[in-house]
Parts: sequence; C-alpha cells; structure tokens
Amino acid sequence: MMLAAIIVFTIAYVLIASERVNRVAAALGGAGVILAIGVLGTDDAFFSPETGIDWNVIFLLFGMMVIVGVLRQTGVFEYVAIWAAKRAGGRPFRVMTLLCLITAVASAGLDNVTTVLLIAPVTLLVCERIGVRPVPFLIAEALASNIGGTATLVGDPPNLIVASRSGLTFNDFLVNLAPIVFVMLVVFVGLSRFLFRKDFTADPDQVAEVMKLDEREAIQDHSLLVRSLVVLAMVLLAFTLHGVLGLEPSVVALLGAGTLIAISGLRPQSYLVDIEWETLLFFAGLFLLVGSLVKTGVIDHLASALIAATGNSLPVAMMLLLWGSALLSAIVDNIPFVATMAPVVDQLVGGQGPLAGQNGLWWALLLGADLGGNATAIGASANVVVTGIAKRSGHPISFWEFTRYGSVVALVTVAIATPYLLLRYS
Repeated sequence: MMLAAIIVFTIAYVLIASERVNRVAAALGGAGVILAIGVLGTDDAFFSPETGIDWNVIFLLFGMMVIVGVLRQTGVFEYVAIWAAKRAGGRPFRVMTLLCLITAVASAGLDNVTTVLLIAPVTLLVCERIGVRPVPFLIAEALASNIGGTATLVGDPPNLIVASRSGLTFNDFLVNLAPIVFVMLVVFVGLSRFLFRKDFTADPDQVAEVMKLDEREAIQDHSLLVRSLVVLAMVLLAFTLHGVLGLEPSVVALLGAGTLIAISGLRPQSYLVDIEWETLLFFAGLFLLVGSLVKTGVIDHLASALIAATGNSLPVAMMLLLWGSALLSAIVDNIPFVATMAPVVDQLVGGQGPLAGQNGLWWALLLGADLGGNATAIGASANVVVTGIAKRSGHPISFWEFTRYGSVVALVTVAIATPYLLLRYS
C-alpha cells in the first residue's frame, strides 16, 4: 500500500506541477484512485483528523469567500482602487505602490487568492485609464499578495494548512510573522522601483481624465457597505480572540458569512458567484492524497530522514526547511508542498526528539513556501489567478516574464527571512 500511495501521489503531483491536466482533476482523480484501491477507507477520508479532509480549512475558506462576495456588491474595492490612483496623482510608480500595499494588507485580512480576484480587474481599468501596460502592475500585486498573506493565519492557503495541523493561533501568526513581513514589504516597494522602472511612463492626457473621476460614485450600496464592514471587523476581532472564545476560525468565518447573508438581503447567486469552488475541491483532493501518505507511514519515514539530515540541529533544520521549501514551492504550487510537509514538521515539533516544541520550524516552512511561491507563475495560487485574469483581458503574462521578476523578489525576501529565523528562534 505504501508503494501505491507514493505512485499515485507522485503522478498527481507531476500533473499539478506541469499543468498538463487541470489541477482539480489531478487532485480529485488521484484521491479517487486512493479510495478505489483501498489505501484509505471512507472513515479515513471523511472523519479522521489525521488522514481525512480538513473541514476546518474548507469551511474557513468558504466563509471568507462568501463575505468577500457580499463586499464586492458594495463597490468598495473599486472605490479603493480609484482613490489610490487619485491619491497617487496618476503617477505609475505611486499607483503601483498604493495598489500593492492595499493588496498586501487585504491579503493579510482576507486571503490572497480572493484579494487578487477583486483587485486585478480594477487594476486593469486603472492602468487603461492612465495609459500604462498593466502586466507589471498585475505581477507586482501577485507578489505583494503572497508577501502580505504570509503575515496571518487566513492570508495564504498554506498558512491554513499549518494552523490546522499545528494548533497555532491567529495571534501566533501575527506575533511571529507580521514583523518580518512588514520589513519585506518595505524592501519590496523599493525593489519594485528598480524592477519595473521601464514601465512607469503614463499618458498625461489620460492621467488628467483619471483625476476627474469621483470614487464615491463607485459605491453602489452605502447601507450594505456599512453592515458588511461591521461584520468583517467582528470576524477579524473574533479571529484574534478565538482562543478565548473557544471557537475555531472556520466557525467564526461561517458565523460571519451567515450573519452577513441574513442582513444583506442579497440573492444567493450574487455572492455565490465569487466562491472559488475549484480551490475548495482542489483542497479536498489534496488532503486525501496527503492522508494516504500519512496512513501508509511515508510521512514517518520522511520525518526520520529529515532528523538525520539536520543532525538534530535546530538552525540546520530551519535552514533546510526555509530554503528547501522556497526552492520546491517555486517549482510546484506551494499548497500541495505544504500539505505534504506539514505532517513531517508536526512529527518533529510534536515528537520526543531534540526538535520537539520548536515552533521556529513551522515559521521556517511557511516563510519558505509562501515567499518561494513568488518565484514562478505556478508557485502560488494567487499567481495562477492573476495570470489567468491577464490572459482573459488580452494582456497575457508568460511564464518566463513572471519568473524574471518573481525569482528576484523570492530570493531577496527569503534572504531577509534567514537571519530573522536564526536570530529569533535558535
């Protein structure tokens, strides 16, 4: 059974990485084979916290997607984009900086995939209005979303996986990751000025037209906006207090979504259209694929090999996780990678060995995976979403164009994370 689990997982992984087959089809197809050949039973798949679908992750994502779907109906995201363009005086670099900062902050509070889904179309509009090529702006926003999303439990899908596996709280993520993410964002803004310097020439006439826009006209429902922002604020507050309240983040998100639906008066089709069903199904299939590795003992062997490679040294283990995760997440989507490695790190942190209780290993895994995912167009889900939007809008982003910029940002940010981990957790 171990060999069968490894073969099925590897085939699915290669299909996901190569994009020869839709990643949802690859994940669900692999999960179906795992169930069909008996590696996992129905109890293992749907009810076991070790080997089954992690429903906390699924419903946390679903709840937040519903909340954002309702928020979208208010026009608040269009308002913010127009406001940013005007406050930047229509100057391309200032526009990029503001949009990237908005994207990073929103990615930390919501999640980076949903954020780029909302901000990218608006960015296309703003770039068209001021007469600049939108591709650099879209790439920069994808990179900023991955950096900003690293800061919180809900910001990036790999963080959700680790939080569910490790028991780390929303506040743990803020205290341990937000400070270094802030530093990275400052460096990223300065780096963007250099990387995209050839694309900061706008059309003066078009800039003048943008300055005439009234962002207040973008708000379509002021009453719903107020109610939505109140509910969102309560949800984010409950995330920080979930340990005191005794509520899982998934429950908080579902309560917030249900409350907002009840008070919005919207028809289901208006907010359900923003649900990323493919992402949710992808997660479900992925959890089962990884669960097969857990049940058959593959994860135990990986944990033992990692302990041997580190020589029971915490600094060596953190560096292996940080740079190894960054490299592998650049080649494949960081979601399946973290889903695979989370049980391994859990064995190290929760075991009886010399690395037991060392949460720095979790932060090394996440910083490597989240930041390394910036290196290529397939390294992170937000990157895939942005390139898809760009292609549909007639501004395709090639794999290598994204990589030319993303690899530099990934290298610089992972390098910044290196001394942070060694100084704080060794």
